[in-house]
Amino acid sequence: MLISWKINRISRKLGDAIKIIEILEKNGITYRSYPEPFETTTPAGRMQFQMMALVGEFERNTIAENVKMGMCAKARNGEWYGGIAPLGYDWEVMEGYENAVRKKSKLVINEKEAEVVRTIYNEYASGKGYKAIVNKINKQGYRSKFGNAFGVAQLRSILTNPVYIGKVRYNVRRDWSDKRRGNINPTPIICDGIHEPIIDLDLYERVQFMIEQKNGKPNRVYDGEYPLTGILKCPECGAGMVISGTTNRLKDGTKKRIFYYACGAWKNKGTAVCRSNSIKVEKANAVVYRELEKVFSNENIIRRVVDKANEQNNKKIKVAEKGIEKYTSDLSVLESRREKVFEAYEDNIITSEEFLSRKKALDTELETIRKDKEEALLLLAEEHRKEIPYDFVREVMQNFGEVLHSDKISKELKKQLLHMIISEITIDKRREIDTIKVHLTSQLVKFVQEQNGGTLISGVPLFLCYDYLGVEGVELEFAI
Repeated sequence: MLISWKINRISRKLGDAIKIIEILEKNGITYRSYPEPFETTTPAGRMQFQMMALVGEFERNTIAENVKMGMCAKARNGEWYGGIAPLGYDWEVMEGYENAVRKKSKLVINEKEAEVVRTIYNEYASGKGYKAIVNKINKQGYRSKFGNAFGVAQLRSILTNPVYIGKVRYNVRRDWSDKRRGNINPTPIICDGIHEPIIDLDLYERVQFMIEQKNGKPNRVYDGEYPLTGILKCPECGAGMVISGTTNRLKDGTKKRIFYYACGAWKNKGTAVCRSNSIKVEKANAVVYRELEKVFSNENIIRRVVDKANEQNNKKIKVAEKGIEKYTSDLSVLESRREKVFEAYEDNIITSEEFLSRKKALDTELETIRKDKEEALLLLAEEHRKEIPYDFVREVMQNFGEVLHSDKISKELKKQLLHMIISEITIDKRREIDTIKVHLTSQLVKFVQEQNGGTLISGVPLFLCYDYLGVEGVELEFAI
């Protein structure tokens, strides 16, 4: 039995409360509310439960609406509505309201933080972009409200927040609990605040005009042409590499866009965190594809995969053999204890309730150990577990190569395939591909077979292919 103080301690949503009770009942657990007399085991009790849960949801929604109305009223009065103060300000309760039930609060300028806010606005107004500003303020040692290095997204938020010209903005995002960052309110509450501005109105309006002029002009492209994003790692900080582009002007006056894989930390937070360590997309892609072709056809590498997979299976078999010995011993001990419980009950040493309780616990433990032993015996009985065929691994890798170079599948699918077989690619300080980690799993086998028309690999049924490699698979690292 599960007991709570009231129904609303289980959930304040009717739908969730009903689902929770259904799950409890399916598992043989009844529910009671301490001060509310009803039983969920009867039709009348279930109806009463649902009505009480509905009342709880109504109370929740009423409270939420009242709180929102109070927050909106505070915002319209120019007060800060609570929570974490924006960068450049501290939040404090107004003098004379420290002990009041309805406290009034406002923002007070934090001069140390306000300094970086003014720097951000002045730098942007001078024509510098987000990345250049991030580089500068991070190098100068400025940090965010939580002590972290600044990122591009934070700058956008700071540059478009009217709080810095003495305004209070509220209700920017509606239905936060359901839609999170979606559903932006086109008409949020923006009122004159009772706090001092950090930025003057002329500078703020100039910055807003410049931002509007740049809107709708994306400078990055993401698609299947860049399959190594994420799995290519920065040689200095280990962050995933992302796409970065530059525009070169040719001798004839035309422009050419060139793309690189660059450190994601550098891209977002600038040179104060890491360097670009960029490598041309075409160069990196060519090296990886070329090396994978070698892997697919290299007999020694295929043999290494086979040996490692068999080594892993042999370890599983040894663990299973040791497990069987332990399971056999444990079963013998539990059977002996079970017999003693029966003898104690027959000799009236324990009551029937104690007997049933002990017997149930022992039976449960015995059943668990028997199942573990059966699984270990099944593992040992599977002949195909003892050695993975060389031809099987070779054909998996060859089929992978055929699918990867096929014109029948999209660039997005090829990117997905690369991410399935490659767990990590590293580059050295010379910006050359250094190592590739190949990861063969049962999921990869399934993907390759699906893209290959469902053809069996080496005549082996699909479920046996999964048994060969398992979910964890086999991983090997190759130096380039």
